[in-house]
Amino acid sequence: MVIVTSWRAYELLYAPVVKGHLRVLELKYHSLIRDTIELRLKHHPEIETTNRKPLKRPVFFGATWELRIGPNNRFRVFYKVDRSNHRVAILAIGEKQGQRLILGREEVQL
Repeated sequence: MVIVTSWRAYELLYAPVVKGHLRVLELKYHSLIRDTIELRLKHHPEIETTNRKPLKRPVFFGATWELRIGPNNRFRVFYKVDRSNHRVAILAIGEKQGQRLILGREEVQL
């Protein structure tokens, strides 16, 4: 007997503002960020792991999940999942500097 499980990858959609967030990060990290997003969020984006956690409350731009990546987990990817349409919306990418989170050129409070 063969059991076939049907699954499909989630479509990754980037908010227009994310381009500006990436622009201020060092270029050498862009491929690491992109590759990690592809690897970690295309399949099962709502499974909690060491570096992927649901936010206790949605942040002001609508994200409900956070992915930590890069050296010392310094980068944060904020996203929300649309299960019914099989989509992950990447809403913000920032850099954690101590207790501060920088999105683009702005410091934000979470």
